[in-house]
Amino acid sequence: MVNLIGTYECKVDAKGRLMVPSALKKQLSPLLQDGFVLKRSVFQPCLELYPMDEWNKLMQKVNGLNRFKKNNNDFIRRFTAGVKTVEVDANGRLLIPKDLVSFAKIDKEIVLSSAINIIEIWDKDKYENAIDAAADDFADLAEEVMGNDEFNGIS
Repeated sequence: MVNLIGTYECKVDAKGRLMVPSALKKQLSPLLQDGFVLKRSVFQPCLELYPMDEWNKLMQKVNGLNRFKKNNNDFIRRFTAGVKTVEVDANGRLLIPKDLVSFAKIDKEIVLSSAINIIEIWDKDKYENAIDAAADDFADLAEEVMGNDEFNGIS
């Protein structure tokens, strides 16, 4: 399992390319040859970058859904809408396709934020607004999500 660490600010050029920060590229180095999947986030106006192995694990779960149920079919269609395979090139750049740049409203300044096994790609202003908006509720959220005694047997 991948455990990515860090939040990185960088720029996107006019073609949608970003230079992967060296500290992040170092963490991703064992995964670079397999490529990545880039998709729209379900809950936020950002993109999610999945190492191929993590994407395949997720797709195993999704593939277990009964496709003869309309809600499952609708979910699969929406969840995979706009999904693209991407690679980090020899110069350490990653190309974000234009439709995904539009979805996340990415301008020039972006934030790459690790989310355990994936990287979220945000427009910098939208990221800061999302963090600021959640700051007041974070203590309550942390208690609700992590505060129960049964949390993975950790006390």
